[in-house]
Amino acid sequence: MNRQTVTHPQNKNTNRIVAGVCIAFFGGMIGMAYAAVPLYAMFCQATGYGGTVKRATQQYADRVLDRDITIRFDANTAGVPWQFEPVARSVTIKIGETAQAHYSATNKFVRATTARATFNVQPEFAGSYFNKVECFCFTDTTLKPGETLDMPVVFYVDPDIVNAPELKDLNTITLSYTMFPVEKNEKKKPVVLSVPAEGTSNKVSHTERSLGG
Repeated sequence: MNRQTVTHPQNKNTNRIVAGVCIAFFGGMIGMAYAAVPLYAMFCQATGYGGTVKRATQQYADRVLDRDITIRFDANTAGVPWQFEPVARSVTIKIGETAQAHYSATNKFVRATTARATFNVQPEFAGSYFNKVECFCFTDTTLKPGETLDMPVVFYVDPDIVNAPELKDLNTITLSYTMFPVEKNEKKKPVVLSVPAEGTSNKVSHTERSLGG
């Protein structure tokens, strides 16, 4: 005598629920993976973690201390055929004072190229106290052959830095930028270094371009 297996409707509903939960969990894990990088970047900018400069919510500190601090400026390129450098290597300001520095970028390639800057500060603990008001970081910038762009940075050092035990004797902070290539085509190939463009560079003021904060 053959026995037939009877599948109860309740078991079918249970299987559907389990399958639905598994699909939702799998989809959630994928979503978290895609969101991890931008969320981490937002976290670093909000807290200054890992030497990432903190985004300022106001243009000025609530007070200026009678204490000097020197800000050094560093510039690097990673696969970008640009001459990228700070106009001044350092500046000494009062803690809490809003200051402006300038970087200069010149495209040495024979065609237009696009780059994007990332940044951090050293020592890393100072990142949560270094507030940028205006910056060209994380903004795609395109330069024509031989074109030069003035790139300003407006910042201040939070006076609360003097209350941090690990930074109480700090008198120098280094702000470092690195330019990375950005390709507009689908293949996302890095810019290939070539011979410099001929002719003199064309100076372009930062007021002629939209700079990100």
